Amino acid sequence: MNMRLQGIGMTSQRTRERLVKRMQERGIKSDAVLNVMRNTPRHIFVDEALASRAYEDDALPIGHGQTISQPFIVARMTEALLSHSGIKSVLEIGTGSGYQTAILAQLVDQVFTVERIQALQLKARSRLRELKLRNVKYKYDDGTDGWREHAPFDGIIVTAAAESIPEELLDQLSIGGCMLIPCGKNVQMLRQIRREEGGYIEEELNGVHFVPLLGGVRR
Repeated sequence: MNMRLQGIGMTSQRTRERLVKRMQERGIKSDAVLNVMRNTPRHIFVDEALASRAYEDDALPIGHGQTISQPFIVARMTEALLSHSGIKSVLEIGTGSGYQTAILAQLVDQVFTVERIQALQLKARSRLRELKLRNVKYKYDDGTDGWREHAPFDGIIVTAAAESIPEELLDQLSIGGCMLIPCGKNVQMLRQIRREEGGYIEEELNGVHFVPLLGGVRR
């Protein structure tokens, strides 16, 4: 691994280990998720000026009014998704920095990720190329429309808060599939939705704070 990915000082492996320990203390149990979080250099997903804060358990700004999600929430959503068997293809709504994308790409067969802000998508693609993650397909588009050409998906992760759950996304979830989506405006709750033959089963997991899920596209 080159020095940029390996990190030094506040971006070193020792600092990552402390973050993983904090996530374990907060209840993350999946060894697979913890190992991927341990070995993924979060500092390359933020601006260099914020690299020393990359392994704090906080959301950080990435420009364009967006944030890189708090590591615990990334781990929580990923663990909840993979607790369901047969998760091979995952749709991610909101590529953002590409960090959640990178975590997913190391744990499932194929990730389809949609981003409405082109500048963020281009940076994310570059970072995932640097990590040699090649099982990701990217789309610059309105994420609320999903990606019907590749549906149905075993899993869907939405990285922005919806006021209501988009019907289009529910329709692109496979039978037996699972969606993780933050919902709410002033008070947000992470919801887990499983699609069964007869309908949907919904569960509330955690209080969260995400940027809002918006339609349209931006350069």
